[in-house]
Amino acid sequence: MLRVTWHNKMKINSLTLYHISMPLVSAFETSFGRELNRECIIIEIKSEGLTGYGECVAARSPGYSYETAQTSLHIIKDFIAPLIKGKDIKDAHDFQNKVSGIRGHHLAKAGVEMALWDLLGKRENKSLKELFAGIRDKVEVGVSIGIQETTEKLVQTTQGYLNEGYARIKIKIKPQRDVQDAQAVRKQFPNLKLQVDANSAYSIDDAKTLQPLDDLNLLLIEQPLFEDDIWDHHKLQTQFKTPICLDESIVTPRHARYAIEMKACKIINIKAGRLGGLSQAVETHNLCQENNIPVWCGGMLETGIGRASNLALASLPNFILPADVSASNRYYKKDITNESFALNSDSTINVPTGAGLGVTLDKDALQSYTISKIEC
Repeated sequence: MLRVTWHNKMKINSLTLYHISMPLVSAFETSFGRELNRECIIIEIKSEGLTGYGECVAARSPGYSYETAQTSLHIIKDFIAPLIKGKDIKDAHDFQNKVSGIRGHHLAKAGVEMALWDLLGKRENKSLKELFAGIRDKVEVGVSIGIQETTEKLVQTTQGYLNEGYARIKIKIKPQRDVQDAQAVRKQFPNLKLQVDANSAYSIDDAKTLQPLDDLNLLLIEQPLFEDDIWDHHKLQTQFKTPICLDESIVTPRHARYAIEMKACKIINIKAGRLGGLSQAVETHNLCQENNIPVWCGGMLETGIGRASNLALASLPNFILPADVSASNRYYKKDITNESFALNSDSTINVPTGAGLGVTLDKDALQSYTISKIEC
């Protein structure tokens, strides 16, 4: 596990939770639903004159995860906050130990841990990239395209993002909207870095249905089977030359080890929220690197807060494939951070260099999106 020494401990004075809802630039549809507005929880932690921010990426509905924005509010307010408020926190490992009695609820834990890392960086006057010993000043990124109304619309949308400068495209798939969509995009863009994401929409019995995807020179097929089907993913991988990538299945570094030992995949998607914190994400990165399993950083429609965290994480050496960390204007007309993240001409986004997350809060924007505010 990443162990950064936090000098003189950090005393946690207060926590404030903001439940927000932000309109998306365009609807985002996956195999488990369609979003027009994105809900999440922003966590503000004060410690000895400094303020740190974190983002809990739990959404309104329990599609991607059993956690929702409402359950995360409950868990943070009633269980996590009492464990750390007024207490000294030594480091991320100490935080994880303090909350270890709370079973699951990784998205809630990760949001709080992110705020602690922001505080640490501000106190040490170091960026998260420096704290993590990242090696990249900019991260290669791609864009994730939700399921479109028609295959023709998908091809048009893909062209639009290529025109904006994205060099890698991920398309969401589900039964009846899979092979035909992927074939159409590949036919139109034969040299495109292309991958597909099923978000657990299939079972092992669908292997023959998905087999034509193996002829499309895809970077990977992401999470085709249910999240608890690590063994079935092993069986599926033996039938495909295209790398299977696991996302929802990898909820702890242990699950990454299971998948590696079972040969259930050839690539792993790392999301700090899903894993329970940035410290757990770095541990998973290190495990994969030791086993020659490349990783990439997944996205959850983050605000500038979570986007900054993802970029710092993706600066680590084994994040070899393009991240799902698109430019800010891909999702929001107005973000809650004063800084926005723009796409460079080489399909990269710069890693923040300021202390902590390297972003500052637009408090007017935050207030305009806030549904409820809770002082812990």
